[in-house]
Amino acid sequence: MDSALLIARAKEKLDIEKLTPVQRQMADTPLPARLLLTAPTGSGKTLAFALPFLRSVKKGEGVRGLVIVPTRELALQVFEVVRSLASPELKTTAMYGGHSFEAETKSLDGDPAIIVATPGRLLDHIRRGTVNVFGVTSLVLDEYDKSLELGFLPDMRAIAGRLKNLSTTILTSATKLSELPDFLELKDFKTFDYTGDDKTIEPDLEFMRVDSPSADKLETLDSLLRDLAASRVIVFVNHRNAAERVYQHLKCRHFPAGLYHGGLEQDERERALTLFSNGTTPILISTDLASRGLDISGVDAVVHYHLPVSPEAMTHRNGRTARMGASGRAFAIVSDTDRVPDFFPVLEQYWPEGSGEIKPSQWATLHFNAGKREKISRGDIAGFLIQKGGLSKDEVGRIDIRDHQAYVAVPASKARDTALAVAPYKIKNTRVRVTQLK
Repeated sequence: MDSALLIARAKEKLDIEKLTPVQRQMADTPLPARLLLTAPTGSGKTLAFALPFLRSVKKGEGVRGLVIVPTRELALQVFEVVRSLASPELKTTAMYGGHSFEAETKSLDGDPAIIVATPGRLLDHIRRGTVNVFGVTSLVLDEYDKSLELGFLPDMRAIAGRLKNLSTTILTSATKLSELPDFLELKDFKTFDYTGDDKTIEPDLEFMRVDSPSADKLETLDSLLRDLAASRVIVFVNHRNAAERVYQHLKCRHFPAGLYHGGLEQDERERALTLFSNGTTPILISTDLASRGLDISGVDAVVHYHLPVSPEAMTHRNGRTARMGASGRAFAIVSDTDRVPDFFPVLEQYWPEGSGEIKPSQWATLHFNAGKREKISRGDIAGFLIQKGGLSKDEVGRIDIRDHQAYVAVPASKARDTALAVAPYKIKNTRVRVTQLK
């Protein structure tokens, strides 16, 4: 597919009005090539690498294009973008831990040309003989600095050893890796560095310091979140047990909060992101797992409950807000027991008043126990809720569809009655159970 057609599809499928400078330059890059892209979070890196990647993938026997990402959530997001833009003959499938291995194997029956995968799950398929990557000509390592950390290196080295026919390789991240592993053999790659210059949209980010009189910080966090009432906020902590503790504290105070970390089951993680994205739980307590790759629009602020351990961690955390030209705020809560890292900038002081009310979310989420595999679309669900549930078009919020389930945001005041109203009916001749998530 040529560049002009891909850009047209991006505008249609992804509701893109115009390309950012980084996307435009990547779209026009001659191929084949070896490319290393470093650009700020929120600058549209997924579309930026998808445009040259899809130009480089040609239909042939077996898998021809491969995108490797470090996390399950990023795999899902990249998969949706690539699948939306790929031409019909380039079937795309996703593989990641926590997903049904049997379902992934079945998806290979259609001879996919493109696979989006996490390293461990891809290597598992390769070793079992369900995936052959010998014919892969185009490779993307998204968030490559994370994918090439020590924990991933053995898997990445094993995968790279099987990629014998690469002609185009693209590495992307918001932060640079000081040294690339020798097995990538990238001695002549072309670098696109959009950090620290005026080539891309400069984030409109206010970064402020909040002093806490207590090492515990919970009361300070309470006050800050009251000031940020009606905002969508991610609160970052450094450990899973801290995430659980902060989450339980906020729930006891009746804040509309969700929890997200690597110790949760995949379904729990996906649900937490869905309810955060659709406004049901506009506060998300998370480890640094949420600092990379999540393309969630409308995040008004991030809070460093624990200070980040590296400048890269700070960059990725702050990058969850002020994306694509929007404004945002970042707050670092600092107590007397904290050692402020040398890489921290001098921050403006912020004194929370804590006078705002804790308001319940205006949105609730309905869960459908059917999804893509049952041939149910977003349009089907919206029409069903309007015709049978009595909702207006404006009352049907964000709709997220998975393989065998779907989530829909509706007004909290109408969620229970809507679920009861649609209970007797089928959707596309399929009996579904619709429940309100607690």
